[in-house]
Amino acid sequence: MDREKNNSLEKNIPVIPLRGVTVYPHTIMHFDVGREKSINALNTSLLNDEEILLVPQIEPSEENPKFKDLYDYGVVSGIKQTLKLPGGNTRVLVEGESRCKIIEFINKESYIEAKVQIIEEEEIKNPTEEMDVLKRILLKDVHEFVRNNPLITQEMVLPLMEIKDPITLSDTISSYLDLKPEDYYTLLKEEDIEKRLISLHEIFLKEIEYLKIEEEINKKVNFQINKSQREYFLKEQISAIREELGEDEEGSIVDSYIRKIKRLKLDKDSQKHLLKEAKKLETMSMGSPEINVVQSYLDEILSLPWNKASKESYDIKKAREVLDEDHYGLSDVKERVLEYIAVRKLTKGLKGPILCFVGPPGVGKTSIVKSIAKATNREFVSMRLGGVRDEAEIRGHRKTYIGAMPGKIIKLLEKAETKNPVFLLDEIDKLSSDFRGDPASALLEVLDPAQNDSFIDNYIEIPFDLSKVMFITTANSLNTIPDALLDRMEIIRIAGYTEFEKLNIAKRHLIPKQIVEHGLTDKQFSISDGSIRKIILNYTRESGVRNLERIISKAVRKSVVEIVENEKESIKIDGRNLEKYIGREKIIDDDIPKEDMVGVVNGLAWTSVGGEILTIEANIMSGSGKLRLTGMLGDVMKESAQAAVSYIRSNQEALGIKGEFYKDKDIHLHFPEGAVPKDGPSAGISITTALTSALSGKKVDHELAMTGEITLRGRVLPIGGVKEKVLAANRYGMKKVILPYANKKDLEDIPENVKKNIEIKFVETIDEVLELALNK
Repeated sequence: MDREKNNSLEKNIPVIPLRGVTVYPHTIMHFDVGREKSINALNTSLLNDEEILLVPQIEPSEENPKFKDLYDYGVVSGIKQTLKLPGGNTRVLVEGESRCKIIEFINKESYIEAKVQIIEEEEIKNPTEEMDVLKRILLKDVHEFVRNNPLITQEMVLPLMEIKDPITLSDTISSYLDLKPEDYYTLLKEEDIEKRLISLHEIFLKEIEYLKIEEEINKKVNFQINKSQREYFLKEQISAIREELGEDEEGSIVDSYIRKIKRLKLDKDSQKHLLKEAKKLETMSMGSPEINVVQSYLDEILSLPWNKASKESYDIKKAREVLDEDHYGLSDVKERVLEYIAVRKLTKGLKGPILCFVGPPGVGKTSIVKSIAKATNREFVSMRLGGVRDEAEIRGHRKTYIGAMPGKIIKLLEKAETKNPVFLLDEIDKLSSDFRGDPASALLEVLDPAQNDSFIDNYIEIPFDLSKVMFITTANSLNTIPDALLDRMEIIRIAGYTEFEKLNIAKRHLIPKQIVEHGLTDKQFSISDGSIRKIILNYTRESGVRNLERIISKAVRKSVVEIVENEKESIKIDGRNLEKYIGREKIIDDDIPKEDMVGVVNGLAWTSVGGEILTIEANIMSGSGKLRLTGMLGDVMKESAQAAVSYIRSNQEALGIKGEFYKDKDIHLHFPEGAVPKDGPSAGISITTALTSALSGKKVDHELAMTGEITLRGRVLPIGGVKEKVLAANRYGMKKVILPYANKKDLEDIPENVKKNIEIKFVETIDEVLELALNK
């Protein structure tokens, strides 16, 4: 006897959409409810002591399903138990009661409701012979399914043997399967029990076949690997699954590396080398420590910007605006940068020049390089070379060493993410060397335009093109830079700033910067031009502006304290209250003579911190012709002193010096403590003038400074650092400067406002020097 159906009963029931859960009539199931509409539907059913309608979603991933996202069949279920969970979810235990066909969905204010037609299925007490056959087939399917599925035991399915009703049996058996939404829907909507049993048999056959394939795959994998190697097991299992499905192993680690390496489009030899490294991974066991070495190496290679470059800007007008905005003065430097951009625009192939900015601290060498990067639209990276002793800092370590890594050049290019950044090598004159190698020699390949297109770091082992990088170096002095390295760089000197330039730099850059950094506004803090000049002249006479910025910062800090503590609206610093904010004047020129004196000369010296006044004192006393030298002197300056004495002895009569001073007089030359340590051939005329003054009793002009070397014949030889020395003379208030005639060509480097303040005399012989320096 077949079942009887009554499909006339219609009712409205709150709806909970199901995703990833299957509930059948005659079965008990629990699941978690978390979506707001679902919780509201559950609460409504509980409040009215009604059933709940469970409807499967067509697409389980849909978070907020619409009516079109739900199937048109569901299961009316009774709510057995609910439990509130942490986080706002509710766990609900339900019992499936009956199938139903959904007539329409109704959108309530806070939940979904459905008008349904209940499909009432009565127990089949006298099943047909065909139904009995289908029951036996399904029970056989269940036993086969359990035998191939380790997650289900025979004891779990024993109760199925006691079920006589085909309808209840089909629903209960279906609950053992983890079905896709479409298969679940197929069994749910099928009202004909015989067709439902046949569909269930077909589904079982597919599931059993999948389980057999999975078992075969597991056997293959277990035969190939050790059970303890879990990670390797998972990879092999995936490989076996893809092999069974006839798919390529596109997702393997080795193939992933191979695809990425080929996308780099490297030269044939480099690509061959990297592919060989990648294929090593295929033969390594998961426990091998070399796997991490190879993977780290390949990851480092793939992270480098082999083909990535910034789009350079060739806009001369924009570049000029950027440079002028960021820096006052420095016209030579700006013109050189603009020349580079202009040539680059026309040629599109000019290799980056290796510029070297040389100058004392605080003149803005680093900030100039940053402005160049900004003007050319390139990334900026910098490497501090001060104290670098290990060659591996430049070239990297061999990857086989413990803790191996690439050199700083490669690491900073990785950080820049482009192959054409502006790369600053700061303080190149302070490189050191020891038993770990010579970093300066390692830089030769980096900075040589003829070689750096194939730079090989010890770690990456393949050539990397550095020719697109715009290398710029900085130094305080060229004396300590090896000649071979110096030959690869274009030297641009930044001598320092005049009083006028410092004033403008302070007003345009330093003061606004400090105001912003200390949280003030232009209205809250101001300082007069006269106060700035006083700071420049009486507190700091450096070549750069670093100490000037420190003093301005001090004034701003004290102003902030006063504004906060005394609730003042603004602070104005002028000549009357300057000392209150920055302290007493620093008298830094005690050694500079204030009047004409015998035996005291203002020499000019070049140092790594800029030009300086080098006061030289000579004294004559009774003795036996000894020459004594004291002060911060090097060997070259001692030789200059001896040459000066020899010249004076050979020209004693012409110089108006009487007696045999070299027999009965001792000569003492002293460079006072305030003098800067110096060694170089530029103090000859200063020493000669001091000795001549002391021996003849003639006074030296105290407003005159001089620099130059002499020969034993009295010729004045050219010297270096003219601009720095003249700027130093200007800072210290000198009115006249004596320079060798051969340095006349350097006059164009000196700012016009300095040339207006100082009278510059060019000389060829020491006689001309003495004529200008000594009072008659």
